[in-house]
Amino acid sequence: MPEIEYFARFHARPGAEPAILAALEEVTPQTRREPACISVAFYRGLRDPSWFYVHSRWMSEEAFDAHAAESHTVRFVETMEALIDHAWDGARVERL
Repeated sequence: MPEIEYFARFHARPGAEPAILAALEEVTPQTRREPACISVAFYRGLRDPSWFYVHSRWMSEEAFDAHAAESHTVRFVETMEALIDHAWDGARVERL
């Protein structure tokens, strides 16, 4: 099964940036401990610090599906959906 990568971006509701940072700090070590996680990193926009981004690499699409079902991931998604001002914006991709 081929490795996949995942990109997501989040635009914070006004004043929600600290809560987003806290959610990222909580979920990152849990995600990194997952055996099929090759890497995960989070970023913040320089020109607009209300934008946050995630990039992760997984051993397979099935591994990402398992990650998406983990309780810490479900909690993270629920938390983020309340903190952003748009619908979830993420994509599973393959490297070309």
